[in-house]
Amino acid sequence: MEVRSHLKWHPKLSDPTGQRSAKPRTVGQTMVIDKGLGMNALEDLMQTAGDHIDMLKIGFGTSPLYSPELLKRKINLAKSHQMTVYPGGTFLEVAVQQDKLDTFFDMVSYLGFNGLEISDGTIHMPRSQRSELIRRAVNDGFTVITEYGKKCWGSSIEIEELIETVLIDSELGASLVTIEGRESGKGVGIFDEQGGCKDKEIEMVLTRVPSKSLLLWEAPHKEQQVHLLNMLGPDIHLGNIAPADIISLEALRRGLRSDTLHLGQEIEWNDWEI
Repeated sequence: MEVRSHLKWHPKLSDPTGQRSAKPRTVGQTMVIDKGLGMNALEDLMQTAGDHIDMLKIGFGTSPLYSPELLKRKINLAKSHQMTVYPGGTFLEVAVQQDKLDTFFDMVSYLGFNGLEISDGTIHMPRSQRSELIRRAVNDGFTVITEYGKKCWGSSIEIEELIETVLIDSELGASLVTIEGRESGKGVGIFDEQGGCKDKEIEMVLTRVPSKSLLLWEAPHKEQQVHLLNMLGPDIHLGNIAPADIISLEALRRGLRSDTLHLGQEIEWNDWEI
């Protein structure tokens, strides 16, 4: 029997939306939060889902809890799969609070991180210091992702403040501005106490920012991902995705799950070169 090893899934089956591009992507990026993966687990993750991960965040302040040698291996593995890998913004806030910014920058460079998250979700940070940190990170060659929003329960989006933050941060060289959602996805940012999306606030934000491609929405739960993809389209950036949920999210983006199946019906396939 002839073995046809050259066969591949037809594009209509692998991506019914016709909108997913290969890495490095400028739209539809997925950020995964790593809260303690070992090397074996990370290698398995890269093998099964590496093509669908654009950013890997070593969550909150966990970076110093690994040996430097192990953390270097994790970072290098992620970078070998064309990922931006960076420590959580909370760790930078610790460095600010402890007055250890110079040693922080020295260490993240030594370890091989190629991205940095600039945030003030827990501490107070003057606008001048935020701007200085963005400039420093950009000048040091890091891809900069900033974050807007406080992590405390009940915090919400201040539209004018967010718009100003997006404009200033992007002008200073930030690639993305993250909208805070935490790992809980409840009672913070664009999410109400039950984890539902605040559509009115989302719409207000989108009417004021230069481009939705500047925003990375933290959406840890499936129902939030479905809602945002249906509301804003499959090419939005989504973050704080658990490692176990990457393939599921990619299926949602491509219209390969019932929740987003309709996305694949909006494409004129006659225009495709199959």
